[in-house]
Amino acid sequence: MGLSSAKVGAAIAVSDMQRAREYYEGRLGLAGGEDTGDGGHTYPCGGGTELHIFPSAGAGKSESTVAGFAVDDVEATVDELSANGVSFERYEEPVKTDEKGIATFDGVKGAWMKDPDGNVLALTGQ
Repeated sequence: MGLSSAKVGAAIAVSDMQRAREYYEGRLGLAGGEDTGDGGHTYPCGGGTELHIFPSAGAGKSESTVAGFAVDDVEATVDELSANGVSFERYEEPVKTDEKGIATFDGVKGAWMKDPDGNVLALTGQ
């Protein structure tokens, strides 16, 4: 059986659902979906994938990327999200980002942002 052919989605713990929804909807542009029995909300994303946010006392505990969005144009997406008030992280190591917060490695671009709880979200693509 295995999991290699199973759909997978991200589930992100947040401390305040209203604040999180304002960020995920108002700043990141996610829309639709449905409220769930755990007090959370699931957003439909590209390719039949989903992103689920839910209330938890463990929100923001990870210091690593918790979800990644594969986009066609990282620079254009960073510009669009920055115009919506999203701040991108600047790193020196393990990757160095430019003034917009974009790193390029092996021909792939990446950028990282944090939600209101400090959960790290990534953009990857060209």
